[in-house]
Amino acid sequence: MSTRTASIERNTSETQIALALNIDGSGNYTNDTPIPFLNHMLDLFAKHALLDLEIKATGDVEVDYHHLVEDVGIVLGSAFKEAVGDRKGINRYGFWVLPMDEAQAQAEVCLDLSGRPFFVYTFEHEQKYIRDFDVTIIKHFWRSFSDAAQMNLHIELKFGEDLHHCIEAVFKAVARAMRMACAQDPRALDQVPSSKGRLGT
Repeated sequence: MSTRTASIERNTSETQIALALNIDGSGNYTNDTPIPFLNHMLDLFAKHALLDLEIKATGDVEVDYHHLVEDVGIVLGSAFKEAVGDRKGINRYGFWVLPMDEAQAQAEVCLDLSGRPFFVYTFEHEQKYIRDFDVTIIKHFWRSFSDAAQMNLHIELKFGEDLHHCIEAVFKAVARAMRMACAQDPRALDQVPSSKGRLGT
């Protein structure tokens, strides 16, 4: 099996991002943005998806965190799209239910690397901030990721009390589901996982 990798740079007047991804990695990561909470979530994502992930990102965080968080989602999704290539041999579907019992949080994720983006996000919590981080931006991160990766992504927080651990459960659950969906089946390495013979429109 060939190693599936992508390297992407995206520079705008608002953000500057360089990303390197190896889907077939071992969970090594160096994620460097000016947003500590985002770094933490990206580290968890790489570890639980068993990716090698390196991100260097800067941006107009003096305005707010929205642009940088959203654009990192775009670049990460674009990297997955490039790395999986024609998607031959992959499982295509992934799902995970992840409990975090000490926080009484549970996240449920299912996804389809279909080539057709669609996004559903159900996350309700009375708290909106972790320190100065507005957690509503996380929805934009995952929507941008889903659109750029051209995948169907459903995220639901089933229950949760500690906000930090609720978001952590989501990142870990998406990571595990992506790991499942991107995994290659040795019985079908030359096959596109669709009866149509192609994915996408």
